[in-house]
Amino acid sequence: MDRRTSMRCVRFLEVRTRTPTDPLACCAPVRSPRFDEAQAELIARSFAALADPVRLRLLAHVAAAGDDEVCACELGEVVDRAQPTISHHMKILHDAGLITRDKRGLWVWYRIVPERLDALRAVLA
Repeated sequence: MDRRTSMRCVRFLEVRTRTPTDPLACCAPVRSPRFDEAQAELIARSFAALADPVRLRLLAHVAAAGDDEVCACELGEVVDRAQPTISHHMKILHDAGLITRDKRGLWVWYRIVPERLDALRAVLA
């Protein structure tokens, strides 16, 4: 088995072991001839969520927590924005599948979805 065939097998296994509900897990890498318009639309929506400096800083803060959750009450210290603006940005990150959220009482708790970041990284490989 040559190196190229070996890499294809590894990528196939990586895709098979990802979360099956993640639609990005089935996307071909951008260098693949199988990269079609539907995949491009899906991937573009995910990257569009990352195309804002405020959202990147918020995502980085949530990602830095690792397996722990981050309370929405902490996010005002990360970016100098009003709470409604922060909520709007967090909704975009949530809709892109980059974070999960859990409402408890008055506050929302956020957690990173590392599988989605891995899937985005894989389509660029």
